[in-house]
Amino acid sequence: MDSLGEQSVVIVGAGPRGSSVMERLLAQHAHLAGQGGGTGRLDIHLVDPFPPGPGHVWRTEQSRLYLMNTQSFFPTLIPDQGVVAPPLAGCSFNQWRVAQQTAPWSQLSEGDTMELAGLGPSNFPSRALYGRYLGWCFAQLTENMPEGVSLTVHAAEAERVVRDDENGGFDVVLADGERLSADKVVLALGHVESELSPAQHELREDARSHGLTYLPPAVPNDVDWDRLPPGETVLVRGMGLNFFDVLGQLTEGRGGAFEPTGLPAGEALRYVASGREPVIVGASRRGTPYRAKAELASYYPQSLTLRFLGEDAVAAIRAMGATAGFDHDIWPLLHRDTLWAYYTTLARTRPETVSLQLLPELDALLHEGLDGGDPAWVPRLKELLGRHVQDGHVLDLQGLARPLARHPLRASGEHRFPSHQALDAAVLDYLAADAAGSARGEEDPIKMAIGALNAGRAIIKSLVADRGITQESWLGELRGWFEGFVEGLASGPPAVRVEQLAALVRAGVVHFAGPDPVFRIKHGLFTASSPWVADTPWQARHLVEALAPANNVRSSESELLRHLMDDGLARPRLMLASDGEPVVTSGLDVSAPPYRPLDATGAPVDGLYVLGLQLSSVQWGTAIAAEASAKYRSGHRTVLDADAIAAAILA
Repeated sequence: MDSLGEQSVVIVGAGPRGSSVMERLLAQHAHLAGQGGGTGRLDIHLVDPFPPGPGHVWRTEQSRLYLMNTQSFFPTLIPDQGVVAPPLAGCSFNQWRVAQQTAPWSQLSEGDTMELAGLGPSNFPSRALYGRYLGWCFAQLTENMPEGVSLTVHAAEAERVVRDDENGGFDVVLADGERLSADKVVLALGHVESELSPAQHELREDARSHGLTYLPPAVPNDVDWDRLPPGETVLVRGMGLNFFDVLGQLTEGRGGAFEPTGLPAGEALRYVASGREPVIVGASRRGTPYRAKAELASYYPQSLTLRFLGEDAVAAIRAMGATAGFDHDIWPLLHRDTLWAYYTTLARTRPETVSLQLLPELDALLHEGLDGGDPAWVPRLKELLGRHVQDGHVLDLQGLARPLARHPLRASGEHRFPSHQALDAAVLDYLAADAAGSARGEEDPIKMAIGALNAGRAIIKSLVADRGITQESWLGELRGWFEGFVEGLASGPPAVRVEQLAALVRAGVVHFAGPDPVFRIKHGLFTASSPWVADTPWQARHLVEALAPANNVRSSESELLRHLMDDGLARPRLMLASDGEPVVTSGLDVSAPPYRPLDATGAPVDGLYVLGLQLSSVQWGTAIAAEASAKYRSGHRTVLDADAIAAAILA
């Protein structure tokens, strides 16, 4: 057994979150020493089979076709607000991007240099380039280690954390047999493999028995896309962000190219096939992909102000403790903000579609019920809009989330689309309109409504992390309907991806199965059909689950998580649903920040900390990176959590 020193810390996971904890430990150790505090010796051990900094997801050798879902100006590993101890080294991704133009890092690859040459602050970097930035930050930190601190990297998997009852602290058991003795342990595991759902497991086993190709949920860079042969039909289940990763690998990744047409957004690209593409059939519950992000110079629209779900309202909701309900206390305010963002933009950009009385009357109506007034403003909203807004321009939020539902039923009453061709045409119209709206940015009413939802989501994240809503509301309302609704609208891909998809549909490379698809294996083939489409089911020998592995500690294939729960050092969080029944949730049961897992008896495990995705039962939206110059507190929540862990370790 190795002895790691006077104060020993093992950080399991050396990706962005583990690196963030390391950065905070170094900064706080140096700050305490500079203030004359007694810090003692600190030995840090990073444990991860993947390179420190990029970790698993952000590996630098992956395809440049895998893009981040935030622009250059957004992400940072290094805090720029909210912490006392100043960083010792590093900067935001955008600052690093600019610096590479004049003083490039010696470790940049040729691909990095080429990408950086054309990358602006509002462009979407590749994941590989972000990984390079993370590696640079790690290198900068190691070059600026404060006196009295050592760092050791273990390129291995951690399989078990056990209490050391004799000496105190913990033993961390690695897959290569090494055992590390530590005073404190931080779990920053990130994405881990997960068991398949029962339905997925059954489909995989049936596929094997029929000699079919089934690609389960995975980190896209882990998939062998060569298993999908050219010319054959490939069913792709899921049309969220991973869907666009699949498309990139099976089109541009096989030599295809997009060329400008000179036409407006929505028709701006044509696809030139290489001949090596399969026939791709996308399927999801909505029947359409996520909506594209608006082309903005900031993460939230600069002209947007939340008038109702603002700081005063948030303070009032926090004062309620854990008694607020999402549907009762939060959504009515965000709904108002969304309506106001849409109609003020519509009146500004398309004044001919509304009357002059719309905004004054709407403003008065939206304020009803806020201070003990009439709460029945929603029923009167439809009448007001009917008087002041032209047909075809009234905001339909549910229609935005399920756009194909706008298509009328056929005379038979059974199907909305007579053929696959008709469905493809409808989805193409949706894609073209969405790409055009993204190009208009803050001049597009729909994108501004979505911008309000996105800003509101940031505030809601802080309320949730502060345990500001009831458990039944978390389960049945926030996670029950709002999460899927807002993700499909506000968590979409870069606009160029939707523009490219439209080109692929026009080229006949991509088709769609229709909403509410049903997947089976029939006559030795996968089939996909939709009750919305009156046509024969799609058939294929290949099916791709375009999903990330489920983030659920109960179904995780991580040996470490399994042993933690089996050994009684951790447990999943239980919540009570509206019917009083307990529900086992996806994340760990933890204390208040700095988050420590609760053991089998419900007691916090001193010296053991959790950061990141496994906090999904106390934080909402745990996957996104920390935001540089964050407008809302949730934007740098990850950094604040890392800072709190570092402070507890060094206390």
